[in-house]
Amino acid sequence: MGVARPIRFLGAVCILLVFVLIYLTQFYRTTPVGLPTTVNSGSNVNSGGKVTHWDKDPLLDPVEEPPQPLWRHTDHDYSPDSANSARLNATLLVLVRNEELNDLIPSMRELEATWNHKFNYPWTFFNDVPFTEEFKRKTTAATKAKTNYHVIPDEHWNMPEWISNDLYEESAKILNENGVQYSGKISYNKMCRWNSGLFYKHPALQDVQYYWRVEPKVKFFCDVDYDVFRYMQDHNKTYGFNINLFDAPDSIPSLWPETIKFLAAHPEHLAKNNAMAWLVDNERRPDVNLKAHGYSTCHFWTNFEIADMSFWRSQAYEDYFNHLDRAGGFFYERWGDAPVHAIALGLFLDSSRIHWFKDIGSESEAHYAWRT
Repeated sequence: MGVARPIRFLGAVCILLVFVLIYLTQFYRTTPVGLPTTVNSGSNVNSGGKVTHWDKDPLLDPVEEPPQPLWRHTDHDYSPDSANSARLNATLLVLVRNEELNDLIPSMRELEATWNHKFNYPWTFFNDVPFTEEFKRKTTAATKAKTNYHVIPDEHWNMPEWISNDLYEESAKILNENGVQYSGKISYNKMCRWNSGLFYKHPALQDVQYYWRVEPKVKFFCDVDYDVFRYMQDHNKTYGFNINLFDAPDSIPSLWPETIKFLAAHPEHLAKNNAMAWLVDNERRPDVNLKAHGYSTCHFWTNFEIADMSFWRSQAYEDYFNHLDRAGGFFYERWGDAPVHAIALGLFLDSSRIHWFKDIGSESEAHYAWRT
């Protein structure tokens, strides 16, 4: 008995799609594009800006401020209540729980002491439940700047309707068997999803352009004497980081395959000067790349990030996040906002607009309160 023509056509399309995905994966592995790197005189760099080896560790180089122009608090009005302030439309952004108060206050005090007491940018706090009066009182007392407190809408925080709770429970068991941290910690999944694609949609941030993400237990060591947000604007920077590291591949096995599927459907979003070589590098940790199905797992640690929210609000990122959200990996696996942000930045943004704030010394750990 012959196979119906529509079935034959569908089969041919599926086979063609498989070949397209294989081609795209191999093409992106070999395309010589990468994240621009400040290269020492002894470094070798390929045509895409990827450092192949160093004669010395760049972390040992003297740390200096970024290039001029830089806005100083001594040259402009940054007083807390000034109607003519030089501050941009920016905020210090904190996702935090009431029980983290004692861990947050030291972080606030250090950032105020090293930077914000000079510039007085407002603090904006988010929680999935209302903040206590004690939390508001103590955080307000830790700064001269304005403080704002907001509850995350249920529709931005709760598990979306297309996620199966039964499948979530089964997936959590598999992740736990594979030693994936925080598997089955539903609040951690919700946090990662919100930080990936929903925080900038909160009504309180509707008119805010820049943010500096701050978390409890983050330490700040270095005095910073210039307005970091003005630096981002004046030098055409979209994203700033200070830590770049590898992720656990067992937590994101389908993230890169889903990304390749997205690129096949939306090639128009791929930036010309992208950082694909950084994302698919398989030389430094080939076993990690293999487990992550073609992704190096390199990412910016988002406990610290200074960014222009215009990127997250772009059509490219909106389409990408919606694709990932429907795929379910924020719950069925443990996709974090760090690899999601890094992949999107590496693909959809001109890599010259990513800045390493190596002059802002900080130390941080994963946002632990959301692991329960």
